[in-house]
Amino acid sequence: MTEQDLINHPCSPKRICVYCASSTQSDAEYRDAAFESGQLLAKEGFEIIYGGGALGSMGALADGALEAGGRVIGVLPEFMQELEWGHSSLSELKIVASLHERKMEMIEKADGIIALPGGSGTFEELLEALTWKRLALFTNPIVLLNTRNYYDAFQQMMQQAVDERFMHQQHLQMWSLVDKPLDLVPALRNAPNWDPKKVGLAVQ
Repeated sequence: MTEQDLINHPCSPKRICVYCASSTQSDAEYRDAAFESGQLLAKEGFEIIYGGGALGSMGALADGALEAGGRVIGVLPEFMQELEWGHSSLSELKIVASLHERKMEMIEKADGIIALPGGSGTFEELLEALTWKRLALFTNPIVLLNTRNYYDAFQQMMQQAVDERFMHQQHLQMWSLVDKPLDLVPALRNAPNWDPKKVGLAVQ
């Protein structure tokens, strides 16, 4: 599937793509929030697709969802599987050739995206998803979990991009920011519609 095919691509029911980190060195509050997020999504009937890792927030997210009886799909590049980074108890683990293929596999049938706090990999995935939404290649909800005020600086950076006229004011509506895992599902369900016609804002 190409990026162009994502336009108006029918989503599978209730599948949420979650971007998160594999670090075990970050504050335990991040992993606790990831575990709670997995449990809440599973209890609400959402299927989770994520990066397939067993450590850090990745592992906590999957463990929380699986403990609550949810279905969790991991997507892992071959080289990470060779390093034995994959979670061994997932509902399904898909092995793909590259990081690029992993990102496409995760987003192509997602009804929404959640970004938990993370490092450069999470930032890359999130910014690519926002770029696709800006170009109407992906129009579903995107929600950021602001544990420990992690995404405050991101919000400031994006506001500056608007202030300096690299983005349109309406682009700030492409995502929602919530402070607690309990607020994730309402944010997904109540996200404002993103009209594909707003692709014209990308050049304004």
